[in-house]
Amino acid sequence: MQNNLQSTPVSRPAAKSKAATTESKPKRPRGFAAMDPEQQRRIASEGGRASHESGRGHRFTAEEARAAGRKGGQATRKTSTPKA
Repeated sequence: MQNNLQSTPVSRPAAKSKAATTESKPKRPRGFAAMDPEQQRRIASEGGRASHESGRGHRFTAEEARAAGRKGGQATRKTSTPKA
C-alpha cells in the first residue's frame, strides 16, 4: 500500500535565541517569589495543616530534636578546615 500524500514543507517563524528574549524583557519574579510575604506564609501554613490532617506531618519529640542537633553538629565539625 502506497501513501499518495506529498510532503509539503512547513514554514515556521524563526526561533528566537535566549539572549534576544532576555534583553528585550526585564526578568520578573514568578510563583512564590512574586507574592508578598504574608501571602506566602498563608499558603505555606495551609500546606502544613493539610499535611498534619492527612497524617503525613511530623513533629519532633525533644529526644529526636536533640539527636538531630547532635548529628548536625558532628557533620559540621568533620567538614570544616582547621583555622591557622
